[in-house]
Amino acid sequence: QVHVVESGGGLVQPGGSLRLSCAASRSIFSINAMGWYRQAPGKQRELVASITSGGTTTYADSVKGRFTISRDNAKNTVYLQMNSLKPEDTAVYYCRVVATRLYWGQGTQVTVSS
Repeated sequence: QVHVVESGGGLVQPGGSLRLSCAASRSIFSINAMGWYRQAPGKQRELVASITSGGTTTYADSVKGRFTISRDNAKNTVYLQMNSLKPEDTAVYYCRVVATRLYWGQGTQVTVSS
């Protein structure tokens, strides 16, 4: 059973924008935090941004001022608006859901290149 589904990745030029979406299954109850992580080739997975059920957000320093995370609790969905994208933002982006256990999505590729 697929619990978390990401969408919205793709190829974009430097300076462009993308919006990622992550929908968590209705079978997941008591969701606390939802967030986005990314992993570039040869690097460890790192936090990009997260948001709690109460709306408290956390961002990596590298994306502050460029990325915005938001959440629709009624739809169990979290979004990541990415603006002013840079080549170093290229990675596979993973959605993480914190409930009674952790859930990870399968990832969506974001490539920033001219």
